[in-house]
Amino acid sequence: MTSLLQSRRTLYVGGLAPEVRDSTLRAAMIPFGPIKSIDIPPDYTKNKSSHKGFGFVEFEDADDAAEAIFNMDGAELMGKVLNVTLAKPNQMDYGNRNKAVWSTDEWFQKQAGIETDGTRKLKALEQQEINQLKEQIVASTS
Repeated sequence: MTSLLQSRRTLYVGGLAPEVRDSTLRAAMIPFGPIKSIDIPPDYTKNKSSHKGFGFVEFEDADDAAEAIFNMDGAELMGKVLNVTLAKPNQMDYGNRNKAVWSTDEWFQKQAGIETDGTRKLKALEQQEINQLKEQIVASTS
C-alpha cells in the first residue's frame, strides 16, 4: 500500500536544461504543494556538476502531484519543454541472480516489444488512474 501511495506522489520530470538545479526545480514545483524530496541524478560520465536531464519530485500529497502534472507537463523551464508524469518504479527485476535474464520467454518478448496479457492490463490500469486524477483536478477547479 505504501509503495502505491508513494508512486502517486512521485513525479518524473524530464527535459531539464543543464542549468537546472534542485533549487530551480523546487521553485518551479512548490506552488502545487509541499515537497517531500527532489532528486536530480548526476551524470557521472561527464562532470560532477552536470545531470542526466531528468529528475524526480516527491510531493507530500498525491493530489498536489496530480495538480503539478496537470499544470507543468508541457510547460517550459529555462528554455526547455518539460515532460512531467507519474514516476514508475524501477523496472529492473533481479529476482533469481543465478539465472540469465534471457533464460525466460518474458525477456525475449520484452526485447521484441511483444505485449503479454499482463502488460496490457497493467498499462490499461495506469492509464485509467491517470484519467481519474485528471478528472478529479478538472472537477476541483470548476
